[in-house]
Amino acid sequence: MLQKLVINNYAIIDHLVIEPDAHLNTVTGETGAGKSIILGALSLILGERADTTVLINKEEKSVIEGYFDVSSNEVFKKALAAAELDYDPQCIIRREIAVSGKSRAFINDTPVTLTILNKLTSLLVDLHQQFDHLALEDDNFQMEAIDAIGSSAEVAENYRKLYYRHKTIKQKLADQRERHAQWQKESDYKQYLLDELLQASFKEDEIEQADLLLKQMSHSERIISVLQTARNFLDEGEQPLVNELKKISQQIQGIADVMPELKPLQERISSVWAELKDIAGELENEEGKVLLDPEEMERLQQRLDLGYKLFKKHGVKTTAELLAWQYKLEDELKATLDINDAIDRLAREEGTVYKELVTEAEKLSAQRKKVIPSFAKKINELLGLVGMPNARFDIRLGEIAPSPHGIDHIQFQLDANKSGQFQSLQKAASGGEMSRIMLCIKSLTAKALHMPTLIFDEVDTGISGEAARQVAILLRELSQYHQVICITHQPQVAARGSRHFYVFKEPDKNKRLSTKVKVLQQDERILAIARMIGGEQPSEAAITNARELVEV
Repeated sequence: MLQKLVINNYAIIDHLVIEPDAHLNTVTGETGAGKSIILGALSLILGERADTTVLINKEEKSVIEGYFDVSSNEVFKKALAAAELDYDPQCIIRREIAVSGKSRAFINDTPVTLTILNKLTSLLVDLHQQFDHLALEDDNFQMEAIDAIGSSAEVAENYRKLYYRHKTIKQKLADQRERHAQWQKESDYKQYLLDELLQASFKEDEIEQADLLLKQMSHSERIISVLQTARNFLDEGEQPLVNELKKISQQIQGIADVMPELKPLQERISSVWAELKDIAGELENEEGKVLLDPEEMERLQQRLDLGYKLFKKHGVKTTAELLAWQYKLEDELKATLDINDAIDRLAREEGTVYKELVTEAEKLSAQRKKVIPSFAKKINELLGLVGMPNARFDIRLGEIAPSPHGIDHIQFQLDANKSGQFQSLQKAASGGEMSRIMLCIKSLTAKALHMPTLIFDEVDTGISGEAARQVAILLRELSQYHQVICITHQPQVAARGSRHFYVFKEPDKNKRLSTKVKVLQQDERILAIARMIGGEQPSEAAITNARELVEV
């Protein structure tokens, strides 16, 4: 609720502080005293546009601040979080208009755009002025009103959960289908690439090994010549080194009995002989491995050419990288099958949830159809009491595709003069009538609906007597559940307020008229209401009447 409104340097307001209570706050004053100016200032912190013409002192900025108790407003708290703004039980909304004309808005000292400001403050204040039809044109409000009367809020909430669940699944399904379509465009080419790699059927390190083997084969004659020369020198020449070492070893062994210190040398020579004998054998083995097969060389060259071609095609440099690319293609093509499975699963889930959604929507629609006649009847009864006896209120219900509010399209209609022809409210009702219709609707839904601070600007225009009294009663009843601020010229309405603000003008120190606001005490209220009844100099009868109104 609104705890305090502070206005500085705005129009004919130098400085003003208004602190309404939690129930019905009535605002009275002479025409031109500044009541509409106060509403204009309030509109600024609700996100309305502004200009420098509102500045009294052209050398100072205009500042309007609203202090709101939002401790029990869970919807507003969630909206703050969605807008990434800090939460505090007391929310301060501030609007500044600089001398240059630049306007800035703040929520809890954090700068925000007018769009965000308007969205968030709509959860704090419902400013219903003459010719303001937005609320009654809002399908959401109309649905909430019907559901509140029919105690269908729980069914409506269950439906909304199903609706957004279905919407989420449907979006996931659309995303998967789009992804599948994109993959389908690429899958043929990817399959071609994979088939090419599978047909090549390269093994680990095969291309590198083929390159090395081919180089060996191209130098096979030289390699064999070197290996043969080495082997001949060691083991097969006219005087092979292995045989000579063996002779030396035997000769030294023959004198070792007379010269024992030669024994270690003999053993070392014998060891060298054995090592060279082994080397000669390995040289022979290596010589046997060297291939001179032209057909094999051609095969290796073909594999090498294919490998290098695929290297270039896929932008890789090794067999390992080429095989990694092959495995990646296999995984991606397998993922296409996984997408098909996901699409099938989501399609089944979407169908199941949609059936549940339709069932819940039909249940909700049935409850609405059941309650609409009695709701319309109650509104018509109230309209008769608030000065619209010839008006007939009706509700047209049509069927639409599932929406966040169900499968119903609701239109509030009015026949203002018993003509038998109903039109939408915005076409059939005047500004004053629209305000009274809104008051009737909100009075019926007050207990069930969470509503922000309700501000009515001259809801009682064009009525008097019993109709004005009934409007006052509705406002007072509404204020038992919501904070209400009502600007009025009717004594019956003014007298019902739990707090009475009187707006007036008086000259400041510069003899310039400035708007002031005063909270009236009991005797002051009686006098102010008596003046509303009998003029500036009210009679005793007017004062008595005023006292009776206040003390009811």
